[in-house]
Amino acid sequence: MPWSVYNSNGKLLQSLAIADDSIVEGKLDVSNAPTNGYLLQAQSGEGGGLTWANVTAPVPKATGGIIESHVLSGTTYVIHTFLSSGTFTPTSSFNIDYLVIAGGGGGGGQGGGGGAGGYRASWLSEASGGGGSSESALAVTARDYTITVGAGGRGGYYNQQVATIGGVSSIVGSDITDVTTVGGGRGGDDGDATTSNRNGGSGGGGGWGKTGGAATSGQGYAGGTGSGQSNAHQGGGGGGAGSVGQAGATTGYGGSGGSGVASTITGSSVIRAGGGGGASNGAYAAGNGGSGGGGEGIFGNEANGLRNKSNGATNTGSGGGSSHGWYVQGESGTGGSGIVVIRYAI
Repeated sequence: MPWSVYNSNGKLLQSLAIADDSIVEGKLDVSNAPTNGYLLQAQSGEGGGLTWANVTAPVPKATGGIIESHVLSGTTYVIHTFLSSGTFTPTSSFNIDYLVIAGGGGGGGQGGGGGAGGYRASWLSEASGGGGSSESALAVTARDYTITVGAGGRGGYYNQQVATIGGVSSIVGSDITDVTTVGGGRGGDDGDATTSNRNGGSGGGGGWGKTGGAATSGQGYAGGTGSGQSNAHQGGGGGGAGSVGQAGATTGYGGSGGSGVASTITGSSVIRAGGGGGASNGAYAAGNGGSGGGGEGIFGNEANGLRNKSNGATNTGSGGGSSHGWYVQGESGTGGSGIVVIRYAI
């Protein structure tokens, strides 16, 4: 079988054939002598070619979650991602950075979008929710730490089912100050009189003529107020970790959800914790979901069996979108479940 080997600049190094399941090393432009257990790696620079190198996988200093590694500026980091509740168990003492996001609130029936779950971060001076500053790393020791990942809140539907708030996410241990985030506030329903459950990490959007829920300081932003226009029923957008939810417009449009916040703790930039969009009556447009996974609002008859509910994205802590449909056919979106990410250098 013919093979061609190129360097990183696209230069052809050698064309050769494999015979008897072996490759002749001398034809691969290898710069050094082989050592038992070493692997061939590509070399950077003008010359390119290959070199024998001692490549060892990083050894994690803890167990728990989905474990990956990432190299930044010559330092290797290990990342533990918890998509559901579990246990983080270090084998020694060291410092960790974290991202903890609670579950998003469910969208209200014919009302406001769900608020994003509370957002707290310590990695690389990245912001927490609600304009909060980056937090301090945690010093952990060789013991178990309980990781809780909050579920998303249930979506509501008109006159029968009230939306619910998102679940708490946390890192809890006997020798640390616990890191806890508050679940996203539920979206307000049409005619909903109480505001208490609209409060959360980020507040849920208000229903018709009602204020949006308040946010938790350093975790998120408030939800938008619903429009009080007669027979319009425009819900407010749920608050996001990065901005407030928009108010429902008196011109007939539902409020969009607040934006999420970006983090590079997993090795690439990911936006999470957007607010859910508010519903709208008639043919007016409903609110968009906030960046980072917020569910879209749904308007008028589009909701009555003609379009699926719009949930907050899984493991982003985003709020669910509100639907303006009637009864169970118009059920609003559930909030996205939360996430906990832990990172440390080795």
